[in-house]
Amino acid sequence: MSFLELLLIAIGLSMDAFSVSICKGLTTKKFSWRMAIICALWFGGFQVLMPVIGYFLGAQFEDFIDSYAHWIAFGLLFLVGANMIREAVWDEKEEDKESNSLDLKTMFFLAIATSIDALAVGVSFACIQVKLWSSVLIIGLTTFIFSVLGVKIGNVFGSKYEKSAGIIGGIILILIGLKILLEHLGIISF
Repeated sequence: MSFLELLLIAIGLSMDAFSVSICKGLTTKKFSWRMAIICALWFGGFQVLMPVIGYFLGAQFEDFIDSYAHWIAFGLLFLVGANMIREAVWDEKEEDKESNSLDLKTMFFLAIATSIDALAVGVSFACIQVKLWSSVLIIGLTTFIFSVLGVKIGNVFGSKYEKSAGIIGGIILILIGLKILLEHLGIISF
């Protein structure tokens, strides 16, 4: 596999994390490098971890992963998105919103939801015998960069539209989950 092919795969895999990072940025009043780096570490780290797991699981679990990954991603993104909408509608105190936005449980579920497709890519890497460590490093770094950019972009728009930004962010997460589900069910294709 060429570097260009791998970079295109990395960009494709990072798009869900980029979108979710935008949503994270939407919920903050002031851009925080801390938040951007934490999001990037979670999303980039899981984009490294999941292909490694997939690679070692190999083709023996390929059917299972393909059968259920889209349902898991949809469910996690739906729950997190619905929670964002709930928080925006019931107008939590701003300081609570800031502290909850990076809590361990939320970030863990978001990281899994945005990297499940990377698990399947790892399975395919095992089948075509790619150089695993250099490949996952490129995927992780690409996702890291896109995540930092996403938080910044989201913050620019979020600080201007405050309350509605949380609702929009939640809707975006739900739509990303729905898109993943409908693509895997063959109802839509992009």
